Amino acid sequence: MIYSSLLNARQQGEKQLAVLIDPDKTNRKAIIRLCELANEGGVSYFLWGGSLVNETQAEYYLSLLRAHTQLPIILFPGSIYQLSAQADALLFLSMISGRNPELLIGQHVLAAPRIKRMQLEVIPTGYMYIDGGNATSVGYMSNTQPIPADKPEIARATALAGKYLGHRAIYLDAGSGALRPVSQAMIKAVRTEIDDLPLIVGGGIRSQEQAAAALEAGADCIVVGNSLEEQPELLPSLAAVVKGMALQP
Repeated sequence: MIYSSLLNARQQGEKQLAVLIDPDKTNRKAIIRLCELANEGGVSYFLWGGSLVNETQAEYYLSLLRAHTQLPIILFPGSIYQLSAQADALLFLSMISGRNPELLIGQHVLAAPRIKRMQLEVIPTGYMYIDGGNATSVGYMSNTQPIPADKPEIARATALAGKYLGHRAIYLDAGSGALRPVSQAMIKAVRTEIDDLPLIVGGGIRSQEQAAAALEAGADCIVVGNSLEEQPELLPSLAAVVKGMALQP
C-alpha cells in the first residue's frame, strides 16, 4: 500500500523523492530516460498528471511509464479525465487553500464512482497552492489564488483544518514552473501542526540546495518535475540528497 509506505517513511525518519510526469510537457523519449535514471535508485514514486491531459493521452503515457519502471505510480490528476486503473494509487486532492467548491467536493462526487470501479488505493490529500512568484497553470485552471509566500500563519491554519477534516496527507505546491519553491518557514509552520501526517512538497525545486532545504524544514517527500523535464540528468544528484537526509526534530 502506497499510503503505508508514506506513513512508515515518516515514522522511521526516511525522506522520499517523487518524480512528476506531466504528459503536457514531456514526450516518449524523455519519459524513458527518466525511468532509466529513476530505476537506478533513490526515487520512491512516480507522480502522474497535468492540466490538459485527456483520457487517450492518459492511457498511452501510463502504459509507457508502466512498461519502463516497476516503481509505484500515483495519480496526481488535474481532472476526472486523468483517472486510470493502470496506476497504483490516487492522491484524492481537495484544494483546501482555495475557495472553489468544484475542487473542494464537486469534481470528487463525479470521480468517486469511477475510482471505486478502478479499485485504486485512495489517499485523501489536503492540497495547498502556495505563491511561487509567478502565475502558474494551477492557479489559472483552478480559478483560485495561492496562499501568499510570506504568510506561514495562513498555511499553518489551513493545514490544521485539513487535518481536522480527515485528510491523511498534506501537499504544499508552488506549482509547475514556479520561480521559487515553498519556503522553509512555511514548511516548518505546517509541519508543526499536522503531527505525523506525511507532508509532500513540490514546485520550484531545481537544485540540491533547494531539495535539502525543503527536507530539513520538515518535508517527508519532495516532488520534482519541471526541472527534470529541462535537465533529466539532475535526478541522480537530487536522489543522493534525499537518501542522505534524516528526519529533522
